[in-house]
Amino acid sequence: MRKRVYGKKLSRSRTARDAMYRSLTSALVVYGKIETTNAKAKGVQPYIEKLSRLEKKGDISSRRRVLAKLANDTKTEKGFFGQISIAKRDSGYTRIIPLPRRKGDNTKMARLEWVDQRPEPVKKKTTKAKESAVSKVKSKVTRSKKK
Repeated sequence: MRKRVYGKKLSRSRTARDAMYRSLTSALVVYGKIETTNAKAKGVQPYIEKLSRLEKKGDISSRRRVLAKLANDTKTEKGFFGQISIAKRDSGYTRIIPLPRRKGDNTKMARLEWVDQRPEPVKKKTTKAKESAVSKVKSKVTRSKKK
């Protein structure tokens, strides 16, 4: 008899599986796409979809629930609620794209990405002093090569 078992175990305990889902979710929010095994991508997709539905509500209760699921990772939570705009969709926020098999163990690989393009992660701004120091070093290197 089927006992309504939901999701994939992925040969891990519940705590290890939850930690893996949190790290994959964080990577997806930060980078916009992740390359992982097909089984992990299929396992984490419903987890991300649920968090995306909570993000769509946008109230304080939803923020707290997302923060609890992400183990108080405020950086990922702010990325979820700041960068991601999914107001146009009711569901299907992510997609899985099959990739060639991994060379080492011939495992099926997949890319998990957002359906709607997200803005690129914000890069740190460099100071003018740092830029001038880098340009001085580059000019010294090119002068020494010319000699």
